[in-house]
Amino acid sequence: MNLTLKIWRQKDAQSKGKIVDYPISGIEGDMSFLEMLDVLNEELITKGEEPVVFDHDCREGICGSCSLQINGEPHGPDRLVTTCQLHMRKFNDGDTIFIEPFRAKAFPVVKDLMIDRSSFDRIQQAGGFISVNTSGNTIDANAIPIRKEDADEAMDAATCIGCGACVAACKNASAMLFTSAKVSQFSLLPQGQVEATERVMAMVNQMDEEGFGNCTNTGACEIECPKGISLENIARMNREYMKASLKG
Repeated sequence: MNLTLKIWRQKDAQSKGKIVDYPISGIEGDMSFLEMLDVLNEELITKGEEPVVFDHDCREGICGSCSLQINGEPHGPDRLVTTCQLHMRKFNDGDTIFIEPFRAKAFPVVKDLMIDRSSFDRIQQAGGFISVNTSGNTIDANAIPIRKEDADEAMDAATCIGCGACVAACKNASAMLFTSAKVSQFSLLPQGQVEATERVMAMVNQMDEEGFGNCTNTGACEIECPKGISLENIARMNREYMKASLKG
């Protein structure tokens, strides 16, 4: 395929960015989107030009670092995939593809397509943990009975990889889906009850402090989430927050 890439280039967080056009040819449909960018960067390096900076790590849909806005959609036109799992067969010969970083006040651009998502880390650090006795008296997890439905829902919430697609898809740049997934994975399990009240209050407050917006209730976050995290988690977090507020 022959393609025209319109890529956001930005020297650093303080500089103004702009869209730069890059024609590219010889792209195979079986290539991943990141492999296509690798081909582009090899060409740029050969020409003595600066390669395009973008985040990536595992390239297996696990780490969540490959967050790109592709033709206006987080992770591109496919569903339930990360950018590294998106294949070029989803595009056609002659297409023009716009590639930008995720846009959110809480996700400042570091350079080109790389953003700073440490705000997510701070939300998790605010309360995303449980107290576990590690002094030699640990209890086997299988000794604590848990309803299968609860275990399944907790596991579904825990599949969140923190990529930020939910924020990028939201008109208000809300992190409600991410935060609620982290709250849910513990609130459904007995091990997470010890800090339940403090957890939801601390994580929601930190989310607000980071500058994320309010939930729009449009559901765009769930649609664009590569792991299909359900909006039910937001409802659960709201209930947990209400109970914690009443407890004082």
